[in-house]
Amino acid sequence: MKLGILAKHAGKLANDNSPAILTAIGVTGTIMTAYLTGKASFKAAEVLSQAKYSHDPFDEDDPGVTTQEKVELTWKLFVPAVGTGVMTVVCILAANHISTRRSAALASAYTISEKAFAEYKEKVIKNFGEKKEEAVRDEIAQDKIDRNPLSNREVVITTGDVLCCDLYTMRYFMSDMESLRRAVNDTNEALIHDGYVSLTEFYEKIGLPKTTESDEIGWNSDDLIDVRYSATLSDDNRPCIALDFNVLPVRRFYKSYL
Repeated sequence: MKLGILAKHAGKLANDNSPAILTAIGVTGTIMTAYLTGKASFKAAEVLSQAKYSHDPFDEDDPGVTTQEKVELTWKLFVPAVGTGVMTVVCILAANHISTRRSAALASAYTISEKAFAEYKEKVIKNFGEKKEEAVRDEIAQDKIDRNPLSNREVVITTGDVLCCDLYTMRYFMSDMESLRRAVNDTNEALIHDGYVSLTEFYEKIGLPKTTESDEIGWNSDDLIDVRYSATLSDDNRPCIALDFNVLPVRRFYKSYL
């Protein structure tokens, strides 16, 4: 591989992982700052101890080592620690800035994609009718079930006796239509009362454990939770209620209320 191509790949790798790299430097810098500060403190104590010998403790007119003299004797010892500390702060701020900028870009891309999907759905309904659009979405739900067969996954046991699948996380669980609709209504009631709800709150109501991201996404009062149900078959030919969201949960759903 040519050196130029190798350098280009290395630059892209560094750019893609810049938040992690800067965070690692920040962590290392924090440790180094503490170490250098401790080392400088011990050295400063030695310097000040030696400086005391230049003063006569029995001479009432000798003020001893003054504050100004202490600063003049020791300030250079702390320069490395201060420099490392400044570098650490810069790296942490830079990592946060890059992460925030990327999150904003992802949110913008998500909004554009969601808008494009809504426009596409509207056109399908207009040209082919709601029944055809529903049939297409039912086929998509069945395709997702087929790609993620029940035999390869665990079933979350809840209070219901009907097999269900959350298409957002592709998790199977036991419930029934009455429980699912009640969970949606209760979550929307909480949303109207509080102004926003997380995806975790909805999952708790249908008996599913939260995921690594369900606390970070949700809905606000701009859109109520709208769940669509599709009748599908699992790979062992069991009827399965597949549910997905007509309005997807978003990040920073609570920001307008803080």
